[in-house]
Amino acid sequence: MKRLFANIGWLLGGRGFNAAMSLVYIYLATNALGIESFGHFAIIVALGQTVTGLANFQTWQFIVRWGAKGRDAEGEPVMDPARAGEATGFAIALDLLSVVMGTAAAALLVWSAPLWLPLPQDLLWVAFGYCVVSLAAIRTTPTGLLRLRFRYASATAAEAVQPAIRAGGAVLAWFMMPDVLGFILAWAAAEVAVAAALWIVATRDAPIDLSALSLTRIPARHPDAWRFVWSTNMSGSLNIAGKQVIVLLVGTFGGAALAGGFRVAAQLGQALVTLAQTISKAILPELVHDEENALSIARRMANIAVIAGVIAVVAALLGGRWALATIAEEDFSAYYWAMVILSIAGAVELVGASLESLLVSAGRAGTAFIVRAVPTVLSLVLLDVAIDWNGAKGAAFAVLGASSLAVIGFYVAILNLKEIRILVGEAVGGEAMAEGEEAEPEDARPRP
Repeated sequence: MKRLFANIGWLLGGRGFNAAMSLVYIYLATNALGIESFGHFAIIVALGQTVTGLANFQTWQFIVRWGAKGRDAEGEPVMDPARAGEATGFAIALDLLSVVMGTAAAALLVWSAPLWLPLPQDLLWVAFGYCVVSLAAIRTTPTGLLRLRFRYASATAAEAVQPAIRAGGAVLAWFMMPDVLGFILAWAAAEVAVAAALWIVATRDAPIDLSALSLTRIPARHPDAWRFVWSTNMSGSLNIAGKQVIVLLVGTFGGAALAGGFRVAAQLGQALVTLAQTISKAILPELVHDEENALSIARRMANIAVIAGVIAVVAALLGGRWALATIAEEDFSAYYWAMVILSIAGAVELVGASLESLLVSAGRAGTAFIVRAVPTVLSLVLLDVAIDWNGAKGAAFAVLGASSLAVIGFYVAILNLKEIRILVGEAVGGEAMAEGEEAEPEDARPRP
């Protein structure tokens, strides 16, 4: 637990720097562009992140899962260089596949954008270019290599490049090119810079063996590999759908201005979702390395998450209106309650982060996907009705409902997993009695 908290501390330190820088570039972008143009900017960014998220495989999880080798006699985690090399080769091959599939998807989405997105014709090529840059800057593989080695400090330092470049680029755009293109160029430069920084740090001590690139070696060793790959990919896609696709659909159903306001509310109110992902990424390697204490680790982190979530929601209630009026133009102050609702959704996700990681580490990535899929799809289907009912607040309620149902589902799935173990234990005991063997005393039986 000591190392877990240290890892979370490094990750949160990076997120804290990111949050501070995000206030700078949100202020600059909203005040330079205005609500309508900021909505166009938000839609382009959401489109790029949607394409990347849908095409990208969660390769960091593969590296952690198949590159680890349990613990040594002293209880310290062990990394197998050969297994890590194979896992890395598999991950890079999947990244290349993601770029090809994502570019095709980006071309299709941008070509059809005039039919469903409120984007001006002259910004379509900007949207496609940003999608391609985002795909080329996929960085889950170097992130996985650093997490496998528990080098969270190095990962945090490398990831700090992104908010720094964004803030610096936003300042340049403010003075030199205060339009949508200028700010998109700043975002694209930040994506390329952080990807380069992570690859440099990850390969400094262990260069990549390009001969290990293969889509067949890992599946040959692990029969369930492709099932795990696709289930985690779909879970990641659902996570993107819950954050980015909903911005696109808000623009579709409510227009660019509503998409811009919702984006600002989500950026401020759902900072906790980022925190939830941070905790999840720190917990998963610990759960994989320490299977015996996995349930205890997840339970303790969920308890801490409840306290942090309550504090964050109270902070949003008390300081949210001031934050919106200070950081963004007055046009955005109407999105205060949407921001509060999204902060509650973030708090719910914060509690569910450790539960979802526990399911994935137990090899139940498919279950986690199903539990996440049903409420997410339901929220997207009902989004048009929610917006007609109450605008941005209605869309925020759709997000809150999806998060709540998903976390309840994770909890029920874990309870069922425990119940299955109990039933298996009783069945074994019954078979022993049938064969005339003496049954174990109740206290001596292994407990789930």
